[in-house]
Amino acid sequence: MKAFLEESQKYLIGNYARFPVSFVKGEGVYLYDTEGKRYIDMLAGIAVNTLGHSDPQLAEALCRQASTLIHTSNLFHIQPQIEVAKILVENSCLDKVFFCNSGAEANETAIKLVRKYFYDKGQPEKFEIITFTGGFHGRTIGSLTATAQPKYHEGFKPLLQGIRYAEFNNTNSLKKAITENTAAVMFEFIQGEGGVNPINQDFLNEIKKIADEKGLLIVVDEVQTGIGRTGKLFAYQHYSICPDIVTLAKGLGGGVPVGAVLAKEEIAKSFTPGTHGSTFGGNYLAMTASKVVLSRVLQKGFLESVSRRGKYLMEKLEKIGLKPRGKGLMVGVPLPPEQNATEIAKKALENGLIVGTAGGNTLRFVPPLIITQKQIDEAVEILTEVV
Repeated sequence: MKAFLEESQKYLIGNYARFPVSFVKGEGVYLYDTEGKRYIDMLAGIAVNTLGHSDPQLAEALCRQASTLIHTSNLFHIQPQIEVAKILVENSCLDKVFFCNSGAEANETAIKLVRKYFYDKGQPEKFEIITFTGGFHGRTIGSLTATAQPKYHEGFKPLLQGIRYAEFNNTNSLKKAITENTAAVMFEFIQGEGGVNPINQDFLNEIKKIADEKGLLIVVDEVQTGIGRTGKLFAYQHYSICPDIVTLAKGLGGGVPVGAVLAKEEIAKSFTPGTHGSTFGGNYLAMTASKVVLSRVLQKGFLESVSRRGKYLMEKLEKIGLKPRGKGLMVGVPLPPEQNATEIAKKALENGLIVGTAGGNTLRFVPPLIITQKQIDEAVEILTEVV
């Protein structure tokens, strides 16, 4: 293992603060490292492994597709891409889908689509997008700018023009940020990297009211909250709202890289041939994986199970003196200053439990959506010993 780590440091760019562990096998909610040690995974690749690890149905579908066809490019029609788009549209309030490869790409696409839409309407002066403190939208230059967290901006200025910031869940701050150039408001229903912070219903109502009054688009980043994570296919379905644009990634492919942008028909029309694209977006493997994931998540009782398991997890965490927040199986636990989330995550790893961290000294639990009550008990028992 020591030689392995030395080679990692020698050959890889050091932009990740990696734990000194490497996994070689996964089964359901469990991972196994190079030494054969078993871990219960409450992170799921950061809300990615929707169906857990090495799901037989997903693995078989990918193997079958890989032996048939992997890539042709979007110069041609890709049948599974059409099938996945149909599922997403028929189970949402939106009309059209564009596929890419990641959440950052999806959010970058959304930024472009907002600008192109208003340009086509003869309002090129409307190009500004308001995002919120604590939000996270990616690391490409546009999505990085949309991420209203200064720590991510250091060393990368000047950033993209036309992104303005307001305080999350603060109506007055939002109103002050709006100008004659404002085109859209972009936000997460539950801020993931920001510390698993849910949106306030009154604040959401105000966003909707202002958008209607001023003709602004509502862009929702569901990269982490989408595909069943909160107990519904889309987090927006918990609220009385239909966004104009929704971005997806993470859990959609169950571990295979994929991103998607859903938009209302009128807005989607602005992406005419040549205005945007992605070489690998919506390729056969990604769409095969997405189709399997969606078929399982939309099975009768699956989403209800996610809600039940999420409620159970939060109840268990409360019993050991923690104060969880979130929805479904997207749960955050803010810690007091005397406890360090990163140090607790390290100790948990040593004891066979994988948990994540997020902003504001928060522990993050985003396990595979197939996790059972017994496995939650196992995870919380380890966490209890660590805390």
